[in-house]
Amino acid sequence: MKVVVQRAKNATVTVDGVITGAIESGYMLLVGITHTDTLEDIQYVAKKIAELRLYEDSEGKMNHSITEMGGAILSVSQFTLYADTKKGRRPSFTDAARPDVAKPLWEAFNEELRQYDLQVETGIFGAMMDVAFINDGPVTIIVESK
Repeated sequence: MKVVVQRAKNATVTVDGVITGAIESGYMLLVGITHTDTLEDIQYVAKKIAELRLYEDSEGKMNHSITEMGGAILSVSQFTLYADTKKGRRPSFTDAARPDVAKPLWEAFNEELRQYDLQVETGIFGAMMDVAFINDGPVTIIVESK
């Protein structure tokens, strides 16, 4: 599992002109699932993200988590995080989990995040989405389970 965590001032995802998820302050997540991911991977990454200290304290040091700050999460499934670009000019996506595997794991990941009392908004799995956000900082972290 691979997740790009971006601290955001706000974020929205739109499908066919309709906003399917929107947050104010929090994290914009791009979530990649590979074919070997398990529920253990989901739990590990969700806990890591909920507890990451990416918000500044009064001295400007990153010492506060999203749960401490009352932030929300916008989670977007992103199979292209598992693109292999080593050969040729067209990426291969053979490391990305098939949709029948990835969708339930992505949904379980979102539910796991909610167990940390986080508001979690989402895109629509497999849809063409327009994602807009303002990266705060900018702060961008990659969290992987393996």
